[in-house]
Amino acid sequence: MTVLTIVGARPQFIKAAAVSRVLRRTHREVLIHTGQHYDAGLSDVFFQELDLPEPDEHLEVGSGTHAEQTGRMLVGVEAAIEHHRPEIVLVYGDTNSTLAGALAAAKLDVPIAHIEAGVRSFKRRMPEEVNRIVTDRLSHLLFCPSDTAVSNLRMEGITTGVHLVGDVMADVFRLTTANGHRASPLVRALGLEPGGYLLATIHRAENTDQSGRLSALMDSLGGTTEPVVFPVHPRTRKTLEAERIPVPSNVKIIDPVGYADMLTLAGSARLILTDSGGLQKEAYWLGVPCVTLRDETEWVETVDAGWNRLVSADPSRIRDALAVVGRPPTHPRLYGDGHAAERIVEILDGR
Repeated sequence: MTVLTIVGARPQFIKAAAVSRVLRRTHREVLIHTGQHYDAGLSDVFFQELDLPEPDEHLEVGSGTHAEQTGRMLVGVEAAIEHHRPEIVLVYGDTNSTLAGALAAAKLDVPIAHIEAGVRSFKRRMPEEVNRIVTDRLSHLLFCPSDTAVSNLRMEGITTGVHLVGDVMADVFRLTTANGHRASPLVRALGLEPGGYLLATIHRAENTDQSGRLSALMDSLGGTTEPVVFPVHPRTRKTLEAERIPVPSNVKIIDPVGYADMLTLAGSARLILTDSGGLQKEAYWLGVPCVTLRDETEWVETVDAGWNRLVSADPSRIRDALAVVGRPPTHPRLYGDGHAAERIVEILDGR
């Protein structure tokens, strides 16, 4: 069977690394990179580090408005589907690449498989939420990372083709930690002491594009005497520079890092502050408390377990969260056992 896989952003490269490894044992995979993330630190490094096969096609869509970016992707993905004639199109997560892949496949009457189906923030003004909902409506196979995701689909009337498989990010985490990611010298190279610093990431549009919100977050990071390591996303850097937002003296801005280096930084931090869904889960698996700089999270299980706190961009709530010491007494297993890719391929085999 020929499977056409659509990727385009950092989280999708990580997830695809888990699935492609298993999928290519028994099937032909055609990998299409839309170019949604084109910065080397958000793209090339993941292909190299995670042994993700080189893309068969690179659409090089670059940046733009949601309409511009999605439109260019639609044209490229449509041409790729018509050229390679896949039996199924595989999409990941919630980006514009996900939406374009699903729309192009649906228009050409090619079945769609959605990995990370059923995830919801229940916040329609988030572009990612719109992408998820539309993709799930169009998909024939919906691979869910959690019971919550299955329940979300059921509430929307979607029950056919739904499979609880676990989170493929848990697969990559399991494989990477088994190979000794803590051997990375990055923490020492940055002059940090394990457990003696905070890790922050900020990249979502709600935090970078809303006037004053990024400035408030930077002020909050400066409200502690602890060092804060901040791998900065290109979008965030652009806003910092355009709005001339001062960077507090305790905040160390670095370029984006690869997957293993990020796990090293996260695993050695005292606390993580982020608006990234993936890092929320990685913090949980690493056993590091997380503070989410959003009003809501799709990964509600981490909040219910006591390892994740939602603080939005509220300085007082962030200040209270920074004072957190210690870790919750229990740490239940969440999002599967690290073998989601095998389950996904078994289901594809049985089509």
